[in-house]
Amino acid sequence: QVQLVESGGGLVQAGGSLRLSCAASQRTFRRYAMAWFRQAPGKEREFLSAISWSGGSTYYADSVKGRFTISRDIAKNTVYLQMNSLNPEDTAVYYCAANGRGVGTSTMDYDYWGQGTQVTVSS
Repeated sequence: QVQLVESGGGLVQAGGSLRLSCAASQRTFRRYAMAWFRQAPGKEREFLSAISWSGGSTYYADSVKGRFTISRDIAKNTVYLQMNSLNPEDTAVYYCAANGRGVGTSTMDYDYWGQGTQVTVSS
C-alpha cells in the first residue's frame, strides 16, 4: 500500500507560480509511475502530467504544456509539479497518483491517490 500526501497548494494571483509536492510513504515508490490530476467543482478529474518510474519520460496535457513541469526526487520519495503562468481556470483541487504498471493518462490507470491540495488563482 502506497500512501501519498500532497502539499504546496494555496492562493495565488493570476500570472503567479506554485510548486506542489507529493510525498510517498514507501521506498518502492521508485518503481511507480506518478501523475498529477486536478478536479474543479462540477467537472471530472482531469489528467495534467505524468512521469515514468525512472523520470526519463514525462507527459503533459495540452492545457498545461509549457507552463507546468513534473519532476521526481527518488531519494526523497517525492514528486513535484512546478506551475507557472497560472490563471483562474487552473483553480481546482490537485491530486497526485501512483501506478505500478506504467504511465497512463486516465484516472483508471492509477491505483493510489493522495487526498488533494487546493489551488486557487485569483484574477
